[in-house]
Amino acid sequence: MPQPALLAHDLVRDLGGRRVLDGVSLTASPGHRIGLIGENGVGKSTLLRVLAGVDEPDAGSVTRPADLGFLHQEMPFEAGTTIAAVLDEALREAREDLAELDRLGGELARVPEDDPGHQDVLDAYGRRLEQAQDRESWDADRRAALVLDGLGLGAVGHDRTLGSLSGGQRGRLALAALLVRRPSALLLDEPTNHLDDGAAAFLEEQVRSLPGTVVLASHDRAFLDAVCTDLIDLDPAVDGPVRHGGNYSAYLSQKHAERERWERRYAEEQQELEELRTSAGVTAHRVAPDRGRTDNEKMGYGHRAGRVQNSISRRVRDATRRLEELERVQVAEPPRPLRFAAGDLAARAEEGPPPLIALRGVRVPGRLALDGLEVAATDRLLLTGGNGAGKSTLLAVLAGQLTITGGEVRRRRRLSVGLLTQDTVFERPERTVRDTYEAALGATRAEKVPLVSLGLLHEADLDRPVGRLSVGQRRRLALALLVARPPQLLLLDEPTNHLSPRLCDELEDALATGPGAIVVASHDRWLRRRWSGREIRLAPGHDREQEAAPARP
Repeated sequence: MPQPALLAHDLVRDLGGRRVLDGVSLTASPGHRIGLIGENGVGKSTLLRVLAGVDEPDAGSVTRPADLGFLHQEMPFEAGTTIAAVLDEALREAREDLAELDRLGGELARVPEDDPGHQDVLDAYGRRLEQAQDRESWDADRRAALVLDGLGLGAVGHDRTLGSLSGGQRGRLALAALLVRRPSALLLDEPTNHLDDGAAAFLEEQVRSLPGTVVLASHDRAFLDAVCTDLIDLDPAVDGPVRHGGNYSAYLSQKHAERERWERRYAEEQQELEELRTSAGVTAHRVAPDRGRTDNEKMGYGHRAGRVQNSISRRVRDATRRLEELERVQVAEPPRPLRFAAGDLAARAEEGPPPLIALRGVRVPGRLALDGLEVAATDRLLLTGGNGAGKSTLLAVLAGQLTITGGEVRRRRRLSVGLLTQDTVFERPERTVRDTYEAALGATRAEKVPLVSLGLLHEADLDRPVGRLSVGQRRRLALALLVARPPQLLLLDEPTNHLSPRLCDELEDALATGPGAIVVASHDRWLRRRWSGREIRLAPGHDREQEAAPARP
């Protein structure tokens, strides 16, 4: 039984008076794993919701398989639902396959081959058999245990309720339920959030093994590189969204050349438009030399002048026709892309002893046990480790936002510290971006460091309420508030989550240079490959002591 394709045609979607999707079309055939990339707010999540049928487009159409699966931000279950109940629902289709095969098998045994209804039963059995094979229905229970273990949930009791799980555990359970189902089309929105290295590698393997269609939006460049057969760039382009064959590495090599071609085409068309306007508007007033006729010219002047007039009139008509045509079909001016331009992310602090901050024997019950750590004035420190290893807890201790039950924390006097947390919430969601920025920094500082100068948000977004920003745009604003007045110690918790791949690249470049100290906690494998500073790996299991690993060469 051939797997069905996922088709979208000319999708239009307006949100809050802004056109988010404008004539987007998509063909996602079985075996293709398509990644959606682009700046925050270009419509990746909106497109996934429309493809899934969660949102209806304002125009256009979607043809989707009946057994489509969509990774929701929140699971469609009550807080009191147990993990066992979620798994039962995920396994329901596989169990229905097996039950129906048993029923049809029994019916085939009862209906003689020469009976007119025998062929109908045989066809139904064949269709169900192929469906069960695609879903690997006979192996579903074993696969469920394998998936839970692979996503770090194997040790969690099935009697636990969703309300008792952390946000990360709920997200991984939602992902596990989809992988157990093996739908013929799978839509994933930021699937690697809350996944450590082992779980991310497991997810890559599972996604690559699916026989159907996969469409995903992800900030995880390593994940895009590992699983995608195609990438669709939703950033503005001369001919609309561009589909690139290949993975993220292949996309990077094509993107720069594509932008250069657009800019060159725009510049050439603008030059031609200017020349045509000159030809159409000026040449007509310079039809022939303004001079008197000589005696030798008097006999043929009228004839020659007529030819000159006709020739120039023809050139004017041709120029006007070409001008009208080019003005009608000219390419739009390439929008200026966001470019991270914050300068120094952290402020200079006096070098030498004592360190900016020193921890000794720090204990946070059930969350962190750290023997010792010092952060110097120009440190670049990367915190890695699996889920639950204590990375976010350690950042909160460094920021002075979490009380320890044992040990000692020493800070330099008047040390300025800034923390970017994973969850960005603003107290006044109705307040505009511009007003939120000014209220947090003060009018003087906000004027000295304009928000648009940091390259994190477009000017068109400054008057939008912060409550209507995408998750990624809210994180950009939170980061802007930190770097507009750089602290001496900057703490970043999963800074690349929900950011576009290009901004991630630029942020990583900025992290490597400049004064001050920066501590980053990250699962991002692409970031870690490029990291050149110190690295501390926190091991899970808080009954063991954690110690800083030596600096990497």
